[in-house]
Amino acid sequence: MKDHKLEQKIEALKSGDSSAFDYVYERTYKTAYFTILYIVKDKQHAEDILQETFVKAVSYLYRYSVGTNFIGWLCAIAKSLALNHLKKYKREIATDFDAEAYKYGSAETKVPYVFDLAAKILSEDEYKIVMLCQVAGYKRREVAAAMNLPIGTVTWKNNEALKKLRKALKEDEA
Repeated sequence: MKDHKLEQKIEALKSGDSSAFDYVYERTYKTAYFTILYIVKDKQHAEDILQETFVKAVSYLYRYSVGTNFIGWLCAIAKSLALNHLKKYKREIATDFDAEAYKYGSAETKVPYVFDLAAKILSEDEYKIVMLCQVAGYKRREVAAAMNLPIGTVTWKNNEALKKLRKALKEDEA
């Protein structure tokens, strides 16, 4: 299922119509954000990488073939940038932000527990589907189109992922 309006706006953006960017961004940023967040597990870094993803995507838009999967292409850029971020920053000195939150203001950028738990126990596809359907509010058919999966697969993976999360949360309470 192709998103013809998205493809039209991408064509317009490629032709120099910068006003088309707003639609493209609004239609695609959540998928890219959750792809990045799954990898870096930090909201602040995910937001920075998301911005970098769109800068790179716009500068390389001439390489995108209209009619193919733009969201998949965008997520490939996002994933690459997120992985590069991890490589670049894995040599950083660890700091206990919880103990010294007053110095760093880190409390507001901490990933909520359920997101952290989901990233640990779910597969990458399950995580993306749950984040897009349950958190970002996309319909399953939209997620299916973005991920090039049948809607039945998205529904099944969403339900299975929610069962896993419920089970893990119940075990955590005990």
